Amino acid sequence: MATYHLIEDDDHILVGLSGGKDSLCLLELMASRAKIQHPRFEVEALHVRMENIHYETDTSYLQQFCDDLGIKLHIRTTRFEVGQVEQDDVSQQQTESVARLRKQKQPCFLCSWMRRKEMFNLAQELGCNKIALGHHQDDLIHTALMNLTFQGRFDTMPARLKMRKMPLEIIRPLCLIPESDIKTFAEMRGYQKQTKCCPYETDSHRTDIKHLYDAMEQMNPEARYSIWRALNAADKLIEE
Repeated sequence: MATYHLIEDDDHILVGLSGGKDSLCLLELMASRAKIQHPRFEVEALHVRMENIHYETDTSYLQQFCDDLGIKLHIRTTRFEVGQVEQDDVSQQQTESVARLRKQKQPCFLCSWMRRKEMFNLAQELGCNKIALGHHQDDLIHTALMNLTFQGRFDTMPARLKMRKMPLEIIRPLCLIPESDIKTFAEMRGYQKQTKCCPYETDSHRTDIKHLYDAMEQMNPEARYSIWRALNAADKLIEE
């Protein structure tokens, strides 16, 4: 909040709750922070089910989790077909990425896009001004390495992104937290694990990039902070 001004007074924030450790941690921390009332903000959660992809979370567990936090949970179901992205739904910031990834027919992108579309629609229905996603610092660093390796550009998912075609901002409040800390917290809290059976899980380069990054950290334990400073210096963490 202090470094990137992600949460401010009178924010109405919709949290994407996939059911994984990152989103559960995000929702619990934000629900706890909201009780302090400085800043004053409201939190709701959305879980999106993809009916044609078997990638499941026990929704009764998510409902109980939200009830215990005093957070309202919305559950929506959608689907996608390979090659499906409606141009009218694409913001100017994402046009090039959509065209490139549609050509490559990446199911992971299409699945993610349809989930995001449900979030954008519900956020506007509820009058939310921000959407919070559970990406942690490792996610942002790995994305920067993927873009550098495969796209020839130094870029990442920003900690704060202001949408140009709708009155919404995307925020990533876990952006300064290493994944290892979230794993430890999830074990301490006893989070229930997802049932993951996605047929496209092995089609991504992200696992290869993670191995590359692990090797970088073995060479230099400070690699995380060097890459993060580079992203900050290049103004890649805030996109207005």
